[in-house]
Amino acid sequence: MRGVGAISLDPIVLGANYPAHAYPGGGMSARLRGADPGAAPEPEDWVASVTTRWQETSSGLSRLPDGRLLRDAIALDPEAYLGPEHVATYGSDPGLLVKLLDAAERLIVHCHPNRDFARAHLGCAHGKTEAWLVVDAEPRAQVYLAFHRSVERHELGTWVAEQRLSEMLSALHVVPVQTGSVLLVPAGVPHAIGPGILVIELQEPSDFTIALERRASNGGDLGLGFDLALSCVDREAWSMDRVEKLSGRALGAEGSLLPPAADPFFRAERVLARSGGEIGEGYAVLVVVAGSGNLEGGFPARRVAVERGATLLMPYAAGPARASGDLEIVVCRPPAPGAPRLSRPEL
Repeated sequence: MRGVGAISLDPIVLGANYPAHAYPGGGMSARLRGADPGAAPEPEDWVASVTTRWQETSSGLSRLPDGRLLRDAIALDPEAYLGPEHVATYGSDPGLLVKLLDAAERLIVHCHPNRDFARAHLGCAHGKTEAWLVVDAEPRAQVYLAFHRSVERHELGTWVAEQRLSEMLSALHVVPVQTGSVLLVPAGVPHAIGPGILVIELQEPSDFTIALERRASNGGDLGLGFDLALSCVDREAWSMDRVEKLSGRALGAEGSLLPPAADPFFRAERVLARSGGEIGEGYAVLVVVAGSGNLEGGFPARRVAVERGATLLMPYAAGPARASGDLEIVVCRPPAPGAPRLSRPEL
């Protein structure tokens, strides 16, 4: 609960935020926003980001409508944005990065370090467990996720050193996806997203990537050397039953979307205006996936008009809100203050 006399903030509508990437975008995120993607769209729209690209000082950071960096605004008044319980547990770190991501080509096979590896070798409390909520997908869309057989360390090193892509891909599960699919991707698990898929990606707030497949001549090891970098890769055999446990509830469902194993890392729910549209108090990143209407509540503006494709930041100090009209909203949140601090999801 907010204290008496606490500052109150409106929900904040955020514009697109496209850091430069080497791979091409498919334009689906721009079209979700009702915008022309242009001839060379970027693939990743970083929403409410206080995270920079790897080894960058500002690329990736979101700006508020008044031009200030969101990172700076939170640092000035973390309790107003994040809430006192969050700040008592995590400090001024929101603990969440949300992206709208779509690629014009299959992403490279890669993985991300877990929290223990990041603390030991990268000086960061965050690894990069992530989740994909598929907003739109072309027919026969698919992702690659986890090895279906055990891969020896030497074998993996050879694949990467010699770029034996066919062997690498053939060892991965191929998972069909469609509009509404929801998947948790634990840190360490090798994966690649295919083209023609627009996802809302929730992730730990880092830009750490280990490239098993390389389309550039160098890089991809986070400056650690591949001998150390590849030690973070999950080389275990994942059965299809275990892969299926990574699935959440379909994006068309109401309520919590992700499997319980995601709770120590982030949370997501779908809110429908026609079913009451209640958005509880607390820091959240909102993506309007359908409809139009208003967010209404006790914040100063009382009402904020939004429509499909809008992305918003809900500060703690805005209090609870209600969606009206025919809005369908995905509400993304960091882990609850009481969540266990795991290195990666337990499945």
